[in-house]
Amino acid sequence: MTATHTTSQHDHDLSRLLRSDGFQDWRREVTALGGCAAPIRLTGSSRILHRDGTVLAERDGDILAPCGNRRASVCPACSDRYASDAYHLIRSGMAGGKGVPDTAAAHPRLFVTLTAPSFGPVHSRRVTARGLVVPCRCGEKHHLDDPRVGTALDPDSHDYVGAVLWQAHAGVLWNRFAIRLRRLLAGMLGVRVRDFREHARLSYAKVAEYQRRGLVHFHAVIRLDGPDGPWTAPPAGIGAAALQGAIQEAARAVSVTVDRPDGTPLPLAWGRQVDTRPITSTAVAALEDDGEITDSALAAYVAKYATKGTGKSEATDRPIRDIAHVRHLDITPHHRRLIETAWELGGHDRYEALNLRRWAHMLGFRGHFLTKSRAYSTTFGAIRGERRTYRLGETLAALDTPVDAGSVLVVNDWTVIQFGHRTDAEREIALGIAERRREQRRTRSAEHRRTS
Repeated sequence: MTATHTTSQHDHDLSRLLRSDGFQDWRREVTALGGCAAPIRLTGSSRILHRDGTVLAERDGDILAPCGNRRASVCPACSDRYASDAYHLIRSGMAGGKGVPDTAAAHPRLFVTLTAPSFGPVHSRRVTARGLVVPCRCGEKHHLDDPRVGTALDPDSHDYVGAVLWQAHAGVLWNRFAIRLRRLLAGMLGVRVRDFREHARLSYAKVAEYQRRGLVHFHAVIRLDGPDGPWTAPPAGIGAAALQGAIQEAARAVSVTVDRPDGTPLPLAWGRQVDTRPITSTAVAALEDDGEITDSALAAYVAKYATKGTGKSEATDRPIRDIAHVRHLDITPHHRRLIETAWELGGHDRYEALNLRRWAHMLGFRGHFLTKSRAYSTTFGAIRGERRTYRLGETLAALDTPVDAGSVLVVNDWTVIQFGHRTDAEREIALGIAERRREQRRTRSAEHRRTS
């Protein structure tokens, strides 16, 4: 099919959609979803019943529901909603709110970054304090968008097997780090490890971010609480400085040893760069190399990375079913090599439990992008529940005889009949709606900053 024919078909589909009888109704539905790029079409019914059995409101037929994908590369609209929820989840654990007491802001809190080790030299772009670009080992000064940045200088000697195995065990490494940290804190308090929970609790939220070389590093907010979580004061014997030292020691001490395909032991540990910085609620420089970090700026920073894919390999945000398809992806040879290595290792009985072929599109990383400890803050489910309750309240308030949400029952009976938009023209209009919504938010935010 020629490009001219493809363009003509697209214009025809767009024109037919705009002139269709149901376009305005469809547009209102998509606008209500914020411009979801891949909505789920449902058919069925929904009824709102009073406790006495009276039907207060009813709807049937076909409706659209948001896809809920967190990745900006897949659906900008749902990604924005996820980022907003992530912001509130992260910030409430630092400053209070959403069921977390404000006093939690006075507990020792640190922003921690744990990185992956080196598996071979890569093209880099470093900038001096004066803004001058430092030459890479290859002798060139790479520009910011140079696709070579982060890729192996010598692919033949780069340890792709070690990189994928580290990625696959990054979650295990984090768990060992958290266990080691609790043991160190118990030692500072002079109590047995099994009795630590009776004196203090370690709370955290972490997000995984892909570096340009294709390996994740973890950004984490770590908070020390009393035995009942944020509602109780932490033990007096451990302040922010002591917690900072314990984190550094725990990160250096832990490792995981696995076998290479030939049986050679491979120790896996964190990289040398372990960054720990205090968090403050005052308006000081955020995310500066030598400054403290505000809780609101940090929450926005972490939420942004919770919606990202695999960086330079965003074309692999969906699982790979056939390794032959990888050659057609618009990714760097370095990322392609990581995917192929994960796929190859996934065929070894030794790594069967890692299920690496399922996670080859994620370059071997098998964990969730955003996780938290139970007592850190609220949950995504609770935040979404608040949103549903708010929308139900709006529906009830519009009734001829308004009723309280606590006296009704919502009965849903929906069946999925289609995933995604029916045509590229529908998707294009939805993406335009999402972009306008995003631009409106930027304008309101800028206006708020000017007037505050």
